[in-house]
Amino acid sequence: MQFDPLLYTFVFLGLFSPGPNVIMLTASGARFGFSRTLPHLFGVVLGVGVIAAVTALGVGALVLANPILGLVLQTLAAAWILWMAWGYFNATRRPAAQQQDVGDPMTLWQGVLFQWINPKVWAVAFAASAGYGAGLPPAQEAARLAMAFSSVNLGVCLFWASAGALLTGLLQSPARWRIFMRLMAALLALSAVMVFR
Repeated sequence: MQFDPLLYTFVFLGLFSPGPNVIMLTASGARFGFSRTLPHLFGVVLGVGVIAAVTALGVGALVLANPILGLVLQTLAAAWILWMAWGYFNATRRPAAQQQDVGDPMTLWQGVLFQWINPKVWAVAFAASAGYGAGLPPAQEAARLAMAFSSVNLGVCLFWASAGALLTGLLQSPARWRIFMRLMAALLALSAVMVFR
């Protein structure tokens, strides 16, 4: 299977920056501990891989047949990512998800199914499919993207879940949260630029 370091860099920047998964895993690590967060974590890893594969199966073939469609998808994905980055840049307080301490952690299947309504994952997957295709047959392209997304996301999820308690303690003040969110916004904006490599 073909390895593309730019693809892996793009996926890392797209998935590491704050979004629903990062915030929820950080909060879950802080509230429930690392081991109780593992089913949620593995659900996110699996679900993100599935979204990447599904995106590659449909978008990859269309982009190969129509390069203008690829440019349109890249532009739309970059615009969506930049819009999210702008929201992160303007964040001035901790998200409500980190302030709650009720309920149980997400299950594996809840983590998988949540990815179907996670716009950030779709945006990054569409951008990767449109911008980092290797020209392989659709099934191989789907496997290639699924491997890139799941393997990178495993490290990302492990980091955020294990760092949850520490980050929650360090980011209590609005000023610290703002600095953190602006750093994450910059990384997210960089991933939008990389869509066009």
